[in-house]
Amino acid sequence: MLGWLALDLRPILKASSSNRTWNMSKLKNEAETFKAALLAGIRYAEGRGAVQFEATDSASAKALYVYRLLVHDKLITPMPEDQVAEKTIRHRLATWYAHLPNDHLLLK
Repeated sequence: MLGWLALDLRPILKASSSNRTWNMSKLKNEAETFKAALLAGIRYAEGRGAVQFEATDSASAKALYVYRLLVHDKLITPMPEDQVAEKTIRHRLATWYAHLPNDHLLLK
């Protein structure tokens, strides 16, 4: 169950209808980096006792929860709400993970 952050995922899971465009620089191996970031974020969230993810929770829902938790804990900078979409969340998590120090506990 997705725990204490009550989230309405409908606007996030739909394609963004915003006319605003933003430049996201592509990370090398971003898809693989995102997968590693999501696993690290899940370990972080479950380790701090904020949530217990279930096998039926989608990757999008997990990513959004991890993003919101990291913002809440001030570990990443929040995006403007109109830019919060699945694509930008994936990029933000991948960027966060790519910039963790080599000796960080989440990398072990």
